[in-house]
Amino acid sequence: MPKIAFIGAGSTIFAKNLLTDILSFPELSASRISLHDIDAGRLQTSEAVARKVAEALGARPTIEATLDRARALEGADYVITMFQIGGYKPSTVIDFEIPKKYGLRQTIADTLGVGGIMRALRTIPVLLDICRQMEVVCPHATLLQYVNPMAMNCWAIHRVSRVKAVGLCHSVQGTAEQLAADIGVPIEEINYLCAGINHMAFYLKFERNGEDLYPRIRRVLEEGRQPAWNLVRYEVFKRFGYFVTESSEHFSEYVPWFIKRDRPDLVARFNIPLDEYMRRCEAQIAGWEALRARLETGAALEVNRSHEYAALIIHSLETGQPRVIYGNLPNNGLIDNLPQGCCVEVPVLVDKNGLQPTKIGNLPIQLAALMRTNINVQELAVEAALTGERTHVYHAAYLDPHTAAELDLEQIQALVDDLLAAHEATGLLPRLH
Repeated sequence: MPKIAFIGAGSTIFAKNLLTDILSFPELSASRISLHDIDAGRLQTSEAVARKVAEALGARPTIEATLDRARALEGADYVITMFQIGGYKPSTVIDFEIPKKYGLRQTIADTLGVGGIMRALRTIPVLLDICRQMEVVCPHATLLQYVNPMAMNCWAIHRVSRVKAVGLCHSVQGTAEQLAADIGVPIEEINYLCAGINHMAFYLKFERNGEDLYPRIRRVLEEGRQPAWNLVRYEVFKRFGYFVTESSEHFSEYVPWFIKRDRPDLVARFNIPLDEYMRRCEAQIAGWEALRARLETGAALEVNRSHEYAALIIHSLETGQPRVIYGNLPNNGLIDNLPQGCCVEVPVLVDKNGLQPTKIGNLPIQLAALMRTNINVQELAVEAALTGERTHVYHAAYLDPHTAAELDLEQIQALVDDLLAAHEATGLLPRLH
């Protein structure tokens, strides 16, 4: 049975979902599960949840919980990373509150923008340290990487590490389900092809039995039936001709058109939830507390399979059952009109032969151009993280579409200085030079 290490297992609810998926497969039901976190209290709760999940599914895994990361990794066949360096407080609060003083508002701040850049700077060193440990204690393991900012983190890993790694997100399959609901077609009947970069991939095909379903999506727009929480993406579809994977609140801060301090009408018109991630963090903390309270009462735990890819990948690699998932991997000839070596999100065949990404060729030119505005920021943030060069942090922020639309060069540099000083003071961000 494979050994599966959860790094950041204190993300209890997400760990519960992945454990349910994994232990639902008879072939994986006796896996060795090693849970690691730096927070002993959260780790204890996650261990209790893991045992409840196993009990509910009738599975018989070997479960251990450890504060020692090396012990969790030793001999692992699969490593799942699922943590947030700095958590809600202090790091996420810093990423939102300091830019707000400059008039720069954000929604999620975990992928691009100054928030995404700062998150990359404090996360990449930790991920690379994990990879160095893996190269010693589990050199043949596959890293299933869930931590944001996905593209920046995976780009850094693939530049400097020999570890087999794939970045995983649920935006491709999640958005497909949302579109299926919008057009009234069961998702099980839909075939799609999607490609691009994480959080900015587009459906190149969306079909049922050879029928192009894009006309149905256009009718949703023409008839004004787009969901109130999804107005940004439908507007981008209207202008660019293809539907993007990541949510409207995410996408609004990857481009310069929707969040403007002197245009509150735009924020209202497109129903953009500013500071959304702050609210989500508070809700997640409350959810964790409620889950812990339920466990203390001995209440039964409800288990349902999710649409995450991790368990499917493990099952296919172990059994040879072929599946196609969407993964984030280096652009080694996969998408011709995006920079080679950047991190792209494409279909990946998984079986006993491993992870086999699909060559896409050229994307529609307008989509590739839009993605390159984000890739510029990703590349410079990765360079800053790998070299420690402070000037590249400035360069990344100067070129960020949303930041540049709101602030001038002097303001951006001052904002970066304030953010770096605040994060360095926490001890969670390596000092740059």
